[in-house]
Amino acid sequence: EPEDDLYVFPVSFAQQRLWFLDQFEPNSPFYNIPVAVRLHGQLDPTILQAVLDEIVERHEILRTTFGTENGEPVQLIAPTGQIPLTLIDLRDFPAEERQQEAMRLANDEAKRPFNLTTGPLLRTNLFQIVADEHIAIFNMHHIISDGWSRGVLLQELAALNPAFAAGEPPDLPDLPIQYADYAVWQRKWLQGQVLERQMGYWKKQLA
Repeated sequence: EPEDDLYVFPVSFAQQRLWFLDQFEPNSPFYNIPVAVRLHGQLDPTILQAVLDEIVERHEILRTTFGTENGEPVQLIAPTGQIPLTLIDLRDFPAEERQQEAMRLANDEAKRPFNLTTGPLLRTNLFQIVADEHIAIFNMHHIISDGWSRGVLLQELAALNPAFAAGEPPDLPDLPIQYADYAVWQRKWLQGQVLERQMGYWKKQLA
């Protein structure tokens, strides 16, 4: 249901653990998931920004922040959103220093913490090395991503960028299920007899 233009959903159990860890140790970069991609050939940053906008529109989790209701964490999903692409031109550096500077900046980004309340929980940087070589850095918090999700992001970037560059409409299927749908299902599933069986099993193991 909407709350101040945000849609409120329960968190999954994995998200609840990560939220708790963030409360216990705020401003920690330990659960950052950075991804670096080297891009060769001519690249228009405005097109890459449009691709990112499309991906954020497709995936609600990329528009999600976290709040609390009655002391419990909840997902807060914005109806729209944008992840700004930060362009950093390194061509003013001597040629032999550009890769090293890109590595330094990428490491700094990977260590920069996220704020789960304010977001965004995905940050993007684009380093220009020469006219036809860039390094893109995508940094996400683990509460909205994992190894599989990282692969989905890269696959959709690879599929959408040529289409947008050619002026063609995106050719990706609609997503019938979002992560918030899974969180709702998981919460409903782990109740009653299922919960009792799980609790009984772990009480036996831990005894």
